Amino acid sequence: MADKKKRRRAVATSDSDSDSESDPLHFKSKLKPDSSILQTLTALKSASASTSRPATLSSLNLPTAFREVSDLPLSSVQSTIESLALSLAHSILSGHGFSFSVPSRASANQLYVPELDRIVLKDKSSSRPFASVSSVRKTTITTRILQLIHQLSLKNIHVTKRDLFYTDVKLFQDQSQSDSILDDVSCILGCTRSSLNVVASEKGVVVGRLIFSDNGDMIDCTKMGMGGKAIPPNIDRVGDMQSDALFILLVEKDAAYMRLAEDRFYNRFPCIIVTAKGQPDVATRLFLRKMKNELKLPVLALVDSDPYGLKILSVYGCGSKNMSYDSANLTTPDIKWLGVRPSDLDKYKIPEQCRLPMTETDIKTGKDLLEEDFVKKNPGWVEELNLMVKSKQKAEIQALSSFGFQYLTEVYLPLKLQQKDWL
Repeated sequence: MADKKKRRRAVATSDSDSDSESDPLHFKSKLKPDSSILQTLTALKSASASTSRPATLSSLNLPTAFREVSDLPLSSVQSTIESLALSLAHSILSGHGFSFSVPSRASANQLYVPELDRIVLKDKSSSRPFASVSSVRKTTITTRILQLIHQLSLKNIHVTKRDLFYTDVKLFQDQSQSDSILDDVSCILGCTRSSLNVVASEKGVVVGRLIFSDNGDMIDCTKMGMGGKAIPPNIDRVGDMQSDALFILLVEKDAAYMRLAEDRFYNRFPCIIVTAKGQPDVATRLFLRKMKNELKLPVLALVDSDPYGLKILSVYGCGSKNMSYDSANLTTPDIKWLGVRPSDLDKYKIPEQCRLPMTETDIKTGKDLLEEDFVKKNPGWVEELNLMVKSKQKAEIQALSSFGFQYLTEVYLPLKLQQKDWL
């Protein structure tokens, strides 16, 4: 009889342990004291600060010719435009017609360089003649954009891309057309888009352990409330960065950013939290790179567990194909993928009702990513993407809220940091 009672107690204990393991909230019991996690983050920061200076395109001596742009002062932009205008005038007067030589930004003219871990633009160019029905409109828009940029350089003022579009709506017809030609003009002049004094509207925000000057005004990002400080569209206004943070947390979504900001996650684990609220804009990419370079901090990324989350992460890290000509200034090397990863869905027992079925487009995007060189370089990324495509499931960061609104800040992220669970 006594043996039977012992066996029943043993079975009951085993069942209790099994139930505890299957309870997603049991992860909280695995957390060590914050002081232990802070030691891990301090070690990560030290390793990041001691990383050797990355190679440059010119130092690699590659057999292929490439095109890169650089920051130019307004006086140089102005003189380059004037020299271009004179050469076009000479071409017309000598009977050779009016034509621009425009660097090709097509996919075939781009290359991923593993040593740099970013996409670069090769040196192929194409002619854009005025005396051609197929290109006369683009040539006219190119000329008009150059004229407007020259005016900005003379007046030393900044305008948004939207302002630029409204200067000649009848010619541009759609802002996407003036935006595209603006990138062409950057390539033609050999300067960054910010050198043209044309900026995008404010989109990204930052909060946390960062103090910097914005056009002479000192900004303390711990005192910006829940909304944080809007990232200045003109990076030239930003200077004197100071921080006692241990890392930068790059967040894809505004909703996750708000949770982190309201819970003052940056006070518990000293960090700087930044988001572009979806697709990365130029100002946020420039700001992130500036923080990484000046503060020597590691960057950890929190994105949705879907192909688009990884695409957004890759734009920050390796650059976008649309602006590959400026990847040297826009990319932030060695961004670590913290979450939410496909393997986390089972590991953290995300409920089935919070997982979304991938569409055919999602699956195709995932498979296309698996063919990209910058993904193949990282075996961990390949493994996670294969798992995503095979399971045909995706999830948003907000799926973690099914365990409680503060599960992200109180359990998931602290445990990830404690376990050094990043790729």
